[in-house]
Amino acid sequence: MFEILTEKLTNTLRILGNKGKLSEKDIDDALRQIRLALLEADVNFKVVKSFLAGIREQALTAKVLESLTPGQQIVKIVNEELTTVLGKVTSSLEESNQKPTIVMLVGLQGSGKTTTSAKLAMHLKQSGQRPFLVAADTRRPAAIDQLITLGRQLDVPVYSEDLKTEPTVICQHALKKAKESAATWVIIDTQGRLHVDEQMMRELAGMKAKIQPSDVLLVVDAMTGQDAVKIAEDFSNSIGLTGLILTKMDGDARGGAALSIRFVTGIPIKFIGIGEKISALEAFYPDRLASRILGMGDMLTLIEKAEQTFDQQRMKQLEKKIRTADFNLEDFLDQLGQIRKMGPLSQVLEMLPGFTKLQPDIIGGNEEERMKKVEAIILSMTREERQNPDIINGSRKKRIARGSGTTPRDINQLLNQFYQIEKLTKIMAKGKLPTNIMGMLRR
Repeated sequence: MFEILTEKLTNTLRILGNKGKLSEKDIDDALRQIRLALLEADVNFKVVKSFLAGIREQALTAKVLESLTPGQQIVKIVNEELTTVLGKVTSSLEESNQKPTIVMLVGLQGSGKTTTSAKLAMHLKQSGQRPFLVAADTRRPAAIDQLITLGRQLDVPVYSEDLKTEPTVICQHALKKAKESAATWVIIDTQGRLHVDEQMMRELAGMKAKIQPSDVLLVVDAMTGQDAVKIAEDFSNSIGLTGLILTKMDGDARGGAALSIRFVTGIPIKFIGIGEKISALEAFYPDRLASRILGMGDMLTLIEKAEQTFDQQRMKQLEKKIRTADFNLEDFLDQLGQIRKMGPLSQVLEMLPGFTKLQPDIIGGNEEERMKKVEAIILSMTREERQNPDIINGSRKKRIARGSGTTPRDINQLLNQFYQIEKLTKIMAKGKLPTNIMGMLRR
């Protein structure tokens, strides 16, 4: 996420950080670079103007200009302003006093509405809730089949009826069924169009009036940039929205929609979709995303993901190994397997402070292929080699390369990465950061 924007912002802030003292000209030069970066990222011009004005006003105070660490002060200001633009306060789902709570998902075709319905159901299920899915998109038969398949995978009930049945009637029948099954949340996947039109809005408004959901969430594709802002405004004006879910954030290298939509529309972002996997939905925290954009990581989200994924007993064993400098390639392979469960490695790494520049070196191209290659190399080693990589000489590398279908150069790259991460874990073990190979273990 935000790869291009992150690189440009961090480079600009790094230049300021290298200066012992800042002048008004230094700040204006930096703001000019930030302005270009934001506009290139397709951020709304109103957002850019307000964002830069807020930074400049605070940056030109004596507190910053006369500070011994002015660069750090500027980073703090930029982080706070980014958080404000993104919404400042975290917005959660509105839970109804009367069960079940109803959530209605709306949006255009292709925005990921059906998949997001299932992702939201999984999110609620992991929180101890009993979700109930409703297939009310009768315009696209494939959407019903897709939701039923996803519901079966999640072991979440899905209610559907004949395509000729009115969507509102389907929802009313579904609510009765949900109450009978003691569901706590009902998630309704509504019908969309290829574009915004009056008929669609009338249908959705009518459904909302009869069902009276606690939340009406617009599912919108983050990669559409400023079009996402326009779509949100149209839906909000026509039917009223309580929140947004930005999908395909993992493919959004620019970030224009995420940085514009809350500020321009006033509608809070409640969730972001960060991948195709059914678990790839995150609650939206403005402060955490601001930190990610500035390359400062997101340790809280990382720890939450790790707690859901990692085997606690194995984590404790690994922590002990790291602290006694007994970390080897078998541990490395084991941890890679667990990390893969958390999602793409690039997403995991971007949550670690300062790892932005190390990502290409550690991932090495197509990360899925790279991970398979790493597994093949390590599994082609003897147990002695895995436990003591220092003994791997030239002839051993040739043998391992033949066994894994790789080259001695690949073996060298893996060993270099292993030693880098081994060194990092030793540093982490002495400090307050998490202590397994990718920062997953807490002290």
